[in-house]
Formats: sequence, C-alpha cells, structure tokens
Amino acid sequence: MSFVRPDLVPQMAGAEEVVAEIDRAGETEYSGLVLNLEGYERFAETPLDRVNCTLAATESFNRRNGNASLAEALGRVLAILERSKRPTTVTISVAFGCPFEGRVDPGVVAELAQELAVSAGEVVLADTIGVATPRQVRSLVERTGAIGVHLHNTRNTGFANAYAALEGGARLFDASVGGLGGCPFAPRATGNVATEDLVYLLEGDGVATGIDLDRLAGISEWLEELLGRELPGQVYRAGPFPSRTAPAADSAATSSSA
Repeated sequence: MSFVRPDLVPQMAGAEEVVAEIDRAGETEYSGLVLNLEGYERFAETPLDRVNCTLAATESFNRRNGNASLAEALGRVLAILERSKRPTTVTISVAFGCPFEGRVDPGVVAELAQELAVSAGEVVLADTIGVATPRQVRSLVERTGAIGVHLHNTRNTGFANAYAALEGGARLFDASVGGLGGCPFAPRATGNVATEDLVYLLEGDGVATGIDLDRLAGISEWLEELLGRELPGQVYRAGPFPSRTAPAADSAATSSSA
C-alpha cells in the first residue's frame, strides 16, 4: 500500500481502506510505502508491520516523484526513520538510470546507501526504469551491501539482474504477480519482474523461497481474467515444470522421443 497524495496519484488512493480489508495470513509481513511525514502519519494509524520509504538517486526524479530536491528527500527519509517504531526499509530508486538525467553515478548511490544504512533496517536498490545489466547490478549490490533489489523487466534484463543480485549478496527481491506495475513518474517504465517467474528461477537453482508456485501461477491466471488482458509474466501461461502437472505416461513418452 502506498500512502501518497490521491490527487496526484489517484491509482493509489484509499490505502487505509485496502489495509482494512486484508485477511492477514500467518507470519506474512505487510508493508506500506511513504514519501514524507504526512504519509508516515497515515501509515502509523494502520496495523501494517513495516514502513518502506523511498527517495531517488537524482535531483530530477526526486522533483518529479516527491516535489523535493535530493537533499530534501534524504532529510524526509531520515526524519521518518528517526520517528518510526516499526521495522524500516529504504528504497533508492533510479539507482542505475534516470529517465531525466541518464546514467547514475554508482558513487552517489553508494554514499546514499551508506548514510541510510545507519538508521534503516534494510536498504534496497531499484532499477526503476529497467536499464540495468547484470554486471552493473552485482557490482552495485556488492559495493553498497544492499540487502535487496527492486527490478523492472522493461528491457528484458530483469531476471538476469535478479540472479546477478543474488550472486552479489542480495536476499530480498521485490516482484509483482504477473509482472504488473510500473511508475507514473517514469515514462515508458513497465512492470516489475513477475513473482512467479522469479520464484521459478530461484527454486530451479536450489534457492528455497517458501512460495507455492502452482498457487501463485493460479493467482496470475485469475488476474488475467479479472483484467481482461494477458499479463507480462510467462510461467503462469507456460505452467510450472511439466513434471508437476503432466501425466506420468506423457512424461515418459516425451522422454523417449527426445
């Protein structure tokens, strides 16, 4: 849930109403996104578990996304971190490239991450417009010590970047079911990496996620029907690994013909 101004971002209006309808499950952690103290005050009135703050690595994106300079955005985040009594995550957006300023200096991101890590429980690097490549991602994750990444698959590098981040030490991955999402302040930015596709990649390489892939793919199928359009994710359309769903006889026949 995002606690932002509904007049500026109407797609994210009614966060409190959404929170009230959540059927909380087990040990699942629920978080809310805030950009300033006003948003934090709204968040604090909810039972959400974690506050997620964000700021951009460039002046221009901070101006467009939060009507603040980089210094002002950093001050806002630090003020929230000081006030928060709940676990915190800070996401540095456009960490690899900005739609208004181009490539971002990794040194700037590293300095921001270092300053934020003093107060934040988690620091996440976001490839907001999907321009990063695997070597860049692994290098910046290692340099900053970031615990996680927020990746978009805009240029079809999102999943390779996720694996590079894993190799660099990241253990937290933002994703969205079916690959939905985007950013209203990032021109031509498409959705996040699809959760089910990322789970398939990780589980296939022996990284336990604790997520039921079949049920997750089923949610994407439901969303496709609800929205009336095909989603960017691929696993929900292709299905998990064939041996999970195909009859044994078919599997054997396929093996024989290979």
